[in-house]
Amino acid sequence: QVQLVESGGGLVQAGGSLRLSCVASGRTFSSQSAAWFRRAPGKEREFVAAINWSGGSTYYADSVKGRFTISRDNSRNTVYLQMNSLQPEDTAVYYCAARLPGGYSDFDERGYDDWGQGTQVTVSS
Repeated sequence: QVQLVESGGGLVQAGGSLRLSCVASGRTFSSQSAAWFRRAPGKEREFVAAINWSGGSTYYADSVKGRFTISRDNSRNTVYLQMNSLQPEDTAVYYCAARLPGGYSDFDERGYDDWGQGTQVTVSS
């Protein structure tokens, strides 16, 4: 099992930027796909972005495409989410997740076995 710890959340004004980090412990992380999900107040958790084990393939929700960038550094066991042009509707708790390839699609949270505790992102208007 991989343990995931997110950081980098905070309060930012609309139009601002934040970079989230997710550090993994465990030998299998470099073999795993990773993703960011988020849960806004009163809403269900939703997919934000995913990246395959090598970093060669990335996927984004339509709502963040062109504004957010997911990347990873396997030498540091870390996945990043660069968030630009933040809007109040991006306010949510952001969760990092990891899984071995196969089964559910990268967009489906049911396929992810390992989850972080989440980091709060608040965007003020």
